[in-house]
Amino acid sequence: MLERLISSFQNILKIPELRIRLFFTLAMLAVYRVGAHIPTPGINNEALGRFLTEKGGALMGFFDMFSGGALSKLSIFALGIMPYISASIILQLLTVAWPHLQALAKEGEAGRKKIIQYTRYGTIVISIIQSTGIAIGLEGMSEGIFVQSPGWSFRIMTIITLTAGTAFIMWLGEQITERGIGNGISLIIFAGIVAQLPSAITNTIRLSQTGEIKTAVIAVLLAMMFIVIAAIVYLEGGRRKIAVQYAKRIVGRKVYGGQSTYIPLKINTAGVIPPIFASSLLAFPATIAGFIDIPWVQSIARQFAPGGFIHIILYAILIIFFCFFYTAVVLNPVDLANNMQKYGGFIPGVRPGQRTADYIYSILTKITFGGAMYLAAICVLPEILILYLNVPFYFGGTSLLIVIGVGLDTVQQIESHLITRHYEGFMKKGKIKGRIG
Repeated sequence: MLERLISSFQNILKIPELRIRLFFTLAMLAVYRVGAHIPTPGINNEALGRFLTEKGGALMGFFDMFSGGALSKLSIFALGIMPYISASIILQLLTVAWPHLQALAKEGEAGRKKIIQYTRYGTIVISIIQSTGIAIGLEGMSEGIFVQSPGWSFRIMTIITLTAGTAFIMWLGEQITERGIGNGISLIIFAGIVAQLPSAITNTIRLSQTGEIKTAVIAVLLAMMFIVIAAIVYLEGGRRKIAVQYAKRIVGRKVYGGQSTYIPLKINTAGVIPPIFASSLLAFPATIAGFIDIPWVQSIARQFAPGGFIHIILYAILIIFFCFFYTAVVLNPVDLANNMQKYGGFIPGVRPGQRTADYIYSILTKITFGGAMYLAAICVLPEILILYLNVPFYFGGTSLLIVIGVGLDTVQQIESHLITRHYEGFMKKGKIKGRIG
């Protein structure tokens, strides 16, 4: 097994294009991690970081996970990639309701580029709103402790710094997607989560040695992580295959068609998108409220914190909603039925056309419901258990799902490059059950 792994890495280095893409991706992620440690000007980062770590609790741990620790330090990347994800959610929702965006979505590559441009504008607007709330909140709660020179100069500097930081992360993600390996935005979130894992393990070992965490609790956590990882790996490769038969067609002297194939519908077509979208929506109001020192605002922020009843319910509902919404965006049963009919394909026992679309829609609804329940359980149940056991760090089902899902996607892309050039990949027989991006 070890020899096969070493051989696969050697094969990667033998392909110039793949080697360049891989090193470029690693370099961009390294730049992101360096930026996560550059402090925002005009702020006592040491005092603020200590305050947020002590007072932020699970809410800070939940949001800090997606920024790679940049939020607790209030570095130039404190807002992370969440404003971009929020803008993407808004644009995708508007695409369903706004005819202009619907027309752009049907224009192919040109329309897609226009929608991406709108998403960038939305990212800047959301970043300005969030950074303004953070700047004003810091002035209101600090009394000169956290902010060195309060006033409009500090506010404008903070707004420009944090907004520029998010814009730069957005650019990094797009560069990785275009010139590197994997989905850039997902890899940035992946890198932020993985970067916090060593400190979480070290902290857990230290608390175990001092007796603050019992050995039984650690055993339960390890067992939970093993079960969650096994469930994610197994279910992410699950598919419902719909048999498709193509009729024979004679064109001139050649015979086309006649073969049997299938449509592979994944249990989790949406991948890691629903929990990321749901987390982003919950982070938007809670991040601003956390920096405003008003009792009723703080009370609302605590309700949105992980472990709170409102947070758990909203989080599960949003995950289920985005599972159905994103699946509807990615897979259109009517288009599938029309394309099959166009090329002489049909599902045995089902009439072509609308009957085929209804049949695919029925199956897609059932497996999406199962996938949505699986995602909600994976993301919510471990969080409840972690909070119940008073674990001193936040690393629940959402983070595990993102790390494993993004890892599978990236390995799939590397595997495709290797197989295309007739090299042996990471997986047995050169095949990996990929996921729809």
